Amino acid sequence: MEGSPQTNEVINLTAFRGQYSVSATLNGRDSHKYTLEENCGYDVNGVASRSPAALSRYDTIDSPPSYDFYANTEVFGRTRKLRPSLFQLHSNPEDDSSPPPLYEETSNSKEEEDPGEPPPEPARFGWVQGVMIRCMLNIWGVILYLRLPWITAQAGIGFTWIIILLSSCITGITGLSTSAIATNGKVKGGGTYFLISRSLGPELGGSIGLIFAFANAVAVAMHTVGFAETVQALMQESGSSMVSPIDDIRIIGVITVTCLLAISLAGMEWESKAQILFFFVIMVSFANYVVGTIIPAPVEKQAKGFFSYKADIFAANFVPDWRGPGGSFFGMFSIFFPSATGILAGANISGDLKDPNIAIPRGTMLAIFWTTISYLAISATIGSCVVRDASGFVNDTILMSGSDAAHCLGTACTFGWDFSECISNKTCPYGLSNYYQTMSMVSAFAPLIAAGIFGATLSSALACLVSAPKVFQCLCKDKLYPGIGFFGKGYGKNNEPYRAYLLTYIIAVCFILIAELNTIAPIISNFFLCSYALINFSCFHASITNSPGWRPSFRYYSKWASLVGAVVSVIIMFLLTWWAALIAIGIVLFLLGYVLYKKPSVNWGSSVQASSYNMALNHCVGLNHVDEHIKNYRPQCLVLTGPPSLRPALVDFVGTFTKNQSLMMCGNVITGGPSPDTVDSANSNSHVTWLNKRNIKSFYQGIVAGDLRTGVQMLLQGAGLGRIRPNILVMGFKRNWRKCAPTSIENYIGILHDAFDLHYGICVLRMKEGLDLSHHMQAHVNPGFEASAEPNLDTGSPGISTLDLDSLRPLPQPSTVFQSKQDKKTIDVYWLFDDGGLTLLLPYLLKRKKRWARCKVRVFVGGDMQQMEEQKQELTALISKFRLGFHEIQVLPDVNEKPQPEHVKKFEDLLGPYRVQAIQKNGERAVPTSRDSLGMVSDEDIEKNMAKSFRQIRLNEVLKDYSRDAALIIVTMPVGRRGTCPSALYMAWLETVSRDLRPPVLLVRGNQESVLTFYCQ
Repeated sequence: MEGSPQTNEVINLTAFRGQYSVSATLNGRDSHKYTLEENCGYDVNGVASRSPAALSRYDTIDSPPSYDFYANTEVFGRTRKLRPSLFQLHSNPEDDSSPPPLYEETSNSKEEEDPGEPPPEPARFGWVQGVMIRCMLNIWGVILYLRLPWITAQAGIGFTWIIILLSSCITGITGLSTSAIATNGKVKGGGTYFLISRSLGPELGGSIGLIFAFANAVAVAMHTVGFAETVQALMQESGSSMVSPIDDIRIIGVITVTCLLAISLAGMEWESKAQILFFFVIMVSFANYVVGTIIPAPVEKQAKGFFSYKADIFAANFVPDWRGPGGSFFGMFSIFFPSATGILAGANISGDLKDPNIAIPRGTMLAIFWTTISYLAISATIGSCVVRDASGFVNDTILMSGSDAAHCLGTACTFGWDFSECISNKTCPYGLSNYYQTMSMVSAFAPLIAAGIFGATLSSALACLVSAPKVFQCLCKDKLYPGIGFFGKGYGKNNEPYRAYLLTYIIAVCFILIAELNTIAPIISNFFLCSYALINFSCFHASITNSPGWRPSFRYYSKWASLVGAVVSVIIMFLLTWWAALIAIGIVLFLLGYVLYKKPSVNWGSSVQASSYNMALNHCVGLNHVDEHIKNYRPQCLVLTGPPSLRPALVDFVGTFTKNQSLMMCGNVITGGPSPDTVDSANSNSHVTWLNKRNIKSFYQGIVAGDLRTGVQMLLQGAGLGRIRPNILVMGFKRNWRKCAPTSIENYIGILHDAFDLHYGICVLRMKEGLDLSHHMQAHVNPGFEASAEPNLDTGSPGISTLDLDSLRPLPQPSTVFQSKQDKKTIDVYWLFDDGGLTLLLPYLLKRKKRWARCKVRVFVGGDMQQMEEQKQELTALISKFRLGFHEIQVLPDVNEKPQPEHVKKFEDLLGPYRVQAIQKNGERAVPTSRDSLGMVSDEDIEKNMAKSFRQIRLNEVLKDYSRDAALIIVTMPVGRRGTCPSALYMAWLETVSRDLRPPVLLVRGNQESVLTFYCQ
């Protein structure tokens, strides 16, 4: 095609310098070359990969989908591309002279260098070598060789198969749950801990990770002692000994675990080769056993109960023959079930797998399948070849037609052997029910079975020795618990946790030296079962939350099967050893409580977060079906704090009576256009972090608006969700209103009028020392809340910024008077006008808190001198019906008297700068323009509102007389009529009422609807 480009191009952004300029140096660092790949996003290093498409004909910076846009890591030798931001696509560059750069600055500030040689690739394993073989070796153990024949004798082949299938069903369900979790996103190192913590969150994940790593460390000792006991028994049979039987076990165990540590420290390649060797040894022992069952039994083996495959033996051993105190179905189940565990051995090295999303499901499920088949096969074959009881004496034969045949006991009588004497006396040393080494006796070559036992024990010990450090390393890196980070450091290309290996080795040696693990083993089994229960619960919980993020590629699971698996795992814990189950659960709860108390700052998108959202959403929607009632009224406060850290006293005061009681929402209005900076400033998480650190239970809502009043109107109408929405506006008093421009005063009073129009109650808090801390932090603040000392600030001007968010981080939490416990002072409530009862409800809520419990509430009301007693009795009766516990009621007959002249003069001086100066022109009064008279007070306004003005002046005198030493003063706030009361006059009223008072003053005005009732319905 004509005009098509012949070569691939990389478009340099200098071609678009008219739109965006990116060549400037940032923060004094060297400038980099930034290029735009034609259809592959941004290249932060200036080296873009070639693409066949051309962008020369299209004026767009849009980019097609790319892996790099979603990945968190970079590939060596390939430049990572970055997705353009919405602002870069949406904004008009002509409207912004300094748009943000079209890249994300990386942490590498060095000059571009040749990438050199790639880092060495660590050893990665596939699903066979990394998962399936590892899990099979960990599942197979000494129980397979030494206890499965005995269990078959006790439970019979039928019930033994049920026990095996039930155990495999539980582990299979857990395997399915593990597969679902492992395929729901990219899996890193950490194994079981990583899966549970990223699914259920750090609380349960951290506790399970710690005990799971410890259980694996102790399991190293268990398997090593099992190996040492077998070696010591062989030594004892040959008549040799080193010191004493128990010391021999210790010596052999320490030497063995040291050798295993050396194999582990040599690297995962050597460890994997050792596992393959152990797997080969076990396979040879299985083949040796199968060959032994086929070979005709010699007389010596027949005397010990082995007769090769016989239908009569199978029929006799198919039914149970319970013996001893533990002879029951659950008794045998509790003995066998630990041998079915070990399915997490592959998942525990998830960081060393080539593709964990494929390897873990495939390898784990096939390992469960093949080990289940092996258990079923060995149970059936051993139960078809060996009788339950045998004497071992070759002379215990009978003649088939003799008189002894009629009195012969046991299945062996059919084959010419009479073991009646030892059966009657219960002294038979051989047979399935009595001889633990039956598999060695049946096999073609007994030493190979011993080698199989060695391979099973050593492979399990080696798997646990590798699993514990890997899990612990991931836990250390997450820093959920103090003092363990030292062990998380990795070394070499495989990031091997050598320090964690040494810690695991020390723990294992300590338990090996005990050499008696009968009381420890049940606890370890319960720890593993705890892990299984939580993995199943994680899968179930993630499924029922319906989170869009739960999208496992492994589809063969059921949430209800996972729930059953979790419940059954807990039941089995108590069936195995109830006291060990209680200890395991107690440790989990203790570690859970610690993490809940510490609240680590991690966010993994767990299903608990999704569940919290679902519960909150359902409850919020459910409130739509509940009609509001006065009895359930709660003061839900929208607090105009700006950045909450600038007005900590206002935040602390409102948080005191709303905590665990009602809604609190801190509102912050950022004035300016919707640029990325203003939007980020309004929605910064640093505000919520500050509230959480201060233990304030509050929401935060940032708004970007052209001016303060518009932003507050947006908050008043849009804040909240359904029935959970604010009904009270709380703001600080504008102390320096006399230094502000008239528009600032007009906006402040306009906010009060807007709140009244929207049926909000209003609270205005004033403190003698002020509320705003921005002057201490050397920061700017929205002047509509509380302006700085500069006289020319205007809320309508764009670009006003709040406190720099970075400066918040190193600042300590400032203390306020509302954080400390109040002395035995008074809360003085001046209920001068009925606003629905909000003025009484707030002090009642304060009094319920510990900090204010010692204060006494005094209620003051206005009245007549002649009817003072009657009015007091009437109001006392009314307040007592509200059951608020306020008993001290005082009537103020002098509140309506005229104020003192000097105080009136102060009020007039306060209004002086805002009086309209009337100028006569040709005998007519001049009418000022609206710009000049905005918020100004005319003589006519003074005359109309003279009575209200005198009342505020007189009320201030009363407050000084009665409440000079109060802890808090709550006063009914005056209401100025819109259009008849200028803004400056209204501000003067608020100033006059609350001026020159040491205690904090709260001006309260409800929305004239009842919030208190004395009815029960």
